[in-house]
Amino acid sequence: MVSSNMKKLILASASPRRRELLQKIGLKFEVDASNCAEEIDPALLPEELVCRISAAKAKAVASRHKNAVIIAADTIGVIGKKLLGKPHTAAEARKMLGQISGKAHLVITGLTVLNTATDKIITKTVTTKVYIKKLTRAEIDAYVATGEPLDKAGAYGIQGLGAVIVEKIEGDYYNVVGLPLFTLTEVLKEFGISVLGR
Repeated sequence: MVSSNMKKLILASASPRRRELLQKIGLKFEVDASNCAEEIDPALLPEELVCRISAAKAKAVASRHKNAVIIAADTIGVIGKKLLGKPHTAAEARKMLGQISGKAHLVITGLTVLNTATDKIITKTVTTKVYIKKLTRAEIDAYVATGEPLDKAGAYGIQGLGAVIVEKIEGDYYNVVGLPLFTLTEVLKEFGISVLGR
């Protein structure tokens, strides 16, 4: 049973995956996408980058809501020192899948929760290590042809067909989907919102 002080909960994201994850844990919320530009600054460490973007998303939405708690997140993949953003074309998706094939990479999410009534803000990062199987060219082509890799960080969706290319993970599965639920629920307690009672 979710208990709160009847504060409005706002998800600052248009992501259907994040929406589904919040619904999964029984939270009542509204969606108000931030439409913030997700500019990648190569001078920042990946953890700093996702924190900055998630905080910017939360603040952009906060200005439109009084007495609300805003949840915002930003997720990227990292392999070595290279950032894995979201591919927008089939060619970009093929290239990215080739880069992660047979290797481990990190999925890093910046998570921000902001109370618009008090300006209290908490930002955390969560990192999961993901091992991808060695992919053949035919497998990459077949996966890209499904359209699933497009607009997903790292060019795969672990909650979809991408599950068949993931050998194993170390860390939070839901972080790879786009919203680390364990960390989120722990942070929400700091704002008086509890998913499993007090």
